[in-house]
Amino acid sequence: MSKLTDNSPRRVGHHGVESWFFRANAPDEPNALWLKATTLGSDDGTHVAEAWCSVFEGDDTLGLKTTTPLEEASFVGEPMTAMVADCEFRLDPRDGVLRGAIDSHRGNLSWDLAFRRVDGALGDPVCLLPTRRLVDAKLPKNKLLTPMPTLTFDGMVVRDGREIVVDGWIGSQGHNWGAAHAVEYAWGQCVFLDAQGSPFCFVEGATGRIEVAGRTSPRLSMLTIRRGGREYRFDRLVDLWRQDARIDFPTWELRMTGRDGEAVIRIDAAPERMVCLGYYNPGGELSYCLNSKTAAVTLRVNPVNEDGFECFSPHGGALEFLQQTPEPTVQPVV
Repeated sequence: MSKLTDNSPRRVGHHGVESWFFRANAPDEPNALWLKATTLGSDDGTHVAEAWCSVFEGDDTLGLKTTTPLEEASFVGEPMTAMVADCEFRLDPRDGVLRGAIDSHRGNLSWDLAFRRVDGALGDPVCLLPTRRLVDAKLPKNKLLTPMPTLTFDGMVVRDGREIVVDGWIGSQGHNWGAAHAVEYAWGQCVFLDAQGSPFCFVEGATGRIEVAGRTSPRLSMLTIRRGGREYRFDRLVDLWRQDARIDFPTWELRMTGRDGEAVIRIDAAPERMVCLGYYNPGGELSYCLNSKTAAVTLRVNPVNEDGFECFSPHGGALEFLQQTPEPTVQPVV
């Protein structure tokens, strides 16, 4: 049996959920793109594949999805290629292509994009779990990897007949899976740019509650930061007293301390710049993902035996809240 890579399918054709997702941000304005391929294996034995596309243009957002039976889709190969309806996601080790179209009564989106991994430490895979031995272990049941944390994108998006040029947009690619969606989470990510528009720092973190032995866990948090070839990790799941997390839509704030020092991240989204995505669980329950790709991010890090630093992005942050009820200000896409 060949060794699994970070983007290898884990649950395709089986019970549970699995997703591969991309985000791309314009360097100097609050415009962004989010793409996602998903599989869902339900309790009743049905299996579907979904493709999602959301466009963020300031206060003007549009989120669409298409759904097809899994037998009409494909998630195969090394490197992995996903085909869902008219949407292609090709994930080569260092680059790839994204092509597709979704038409609905809410609007029309099509895209033709190429992406390439940034060289150096900012482009190397990220695992938020305390050790990679947990990636394919039985616990925890919900897994998150970031195979390509810093990417550049080029190409074209067409929204209702209008072209949006994607030229050197900055973003990331992630992969997650589990027996079901988490009970609750806030997830954030940002690639910070210097004055010349080049990436120099990456941060990703999450706070959430999961099901453990039939019970809902307390809030657990993880945070990873990369800057100047250094990685700062705050990922000891058992150290609950070393975290102070606040999930207060549309803000997520997290303070963590650990062996690498102290870090504080705050991400603020504007509800009028968000989409709400309806995520079905294998049992048929619907969760709601409040999603921003143009959030404001402030990061402060005080490392052990090093000078502290602070990073800020006015509209380059990804922020998601998963909850059991929708927000009245953001219309769901289900």
